[in-house]
Amino acid sequence: MLELTDVSRTYDDGHPVHALRRATLRFAEGEYVTITGPSGSGKSTLLNVVGLLDAPDGGSYRVRGVETVGLGERLRGGIRGQLFGFVFQAFHLLPGRTTVENVELGMLYGPHPRRVRRRMAMAALDRIGLAHRAHADPRTLSGGERQRVAIARAVGGRPRAVFCDEPTGNLDSANTGTVLALLRELNAAGLTVVVVTHDDRVAAEGHRRLRVVDGIVGEE
Repeated sequence: MLELTDVSRTYDDGHPVHALRRATLRFAEGEYVTITGPSGSGKSTLLNVVGLLDAPDGGSYRVRGVETVGLGERLRGGIRGQLFGFVFQAFHLLPGRTTVENVELGMLYGPHPRRVRRRMAMAALDRIGLAHRAHADPRTLSGGERQRVAIARAVGGRPRAVFCDEPTGNLDSANTGTVLALLRELNAAGLTVVVVTHDDRVAAEGHRRLRVVDGIVGEE
């Protein structure tokens, strides 16, 4: 599904920071991959490049056979909106909007017309067991519930892959288990899941584990 060949990303922070060095790897359809490594090693950079949130400096990155390096942001955003969903450590739910409205926001740049987004958002909330909180303010939800809503937002538009950056970093052990069970269920249904984590319990969930050190990606 996703194929990187000699992909690099360097930032200029007064001096060059080689966040990703000639990464060559593939992510198969329906795979569950976890990514570990020290802080500042390039894990999030790798996730952002694979998720088309950031553009590499060089190399080749193909999404379902389509070369994305060199594409403008509009075309990259179109691919991202149709195929990818994202979950972050901070839940990024908007106060003042209901839970279901927050889930709908994840579909704004996808192919689904407005008239069907509410139905899809409700289906996503039902899938995570929170349909009864559809019209609640996210500020009234627990941390575990907020992260489940964030996952519903990521998958509500029916993407083919979901990218998670420390999705359990703000959760206790019980809620971590709930989120991991949900990701496992989504993967079993065919969704490609890629998770960056510091947590060995989370990392053990993957079919395959990558480790990033000083921008170099290896496989464990």
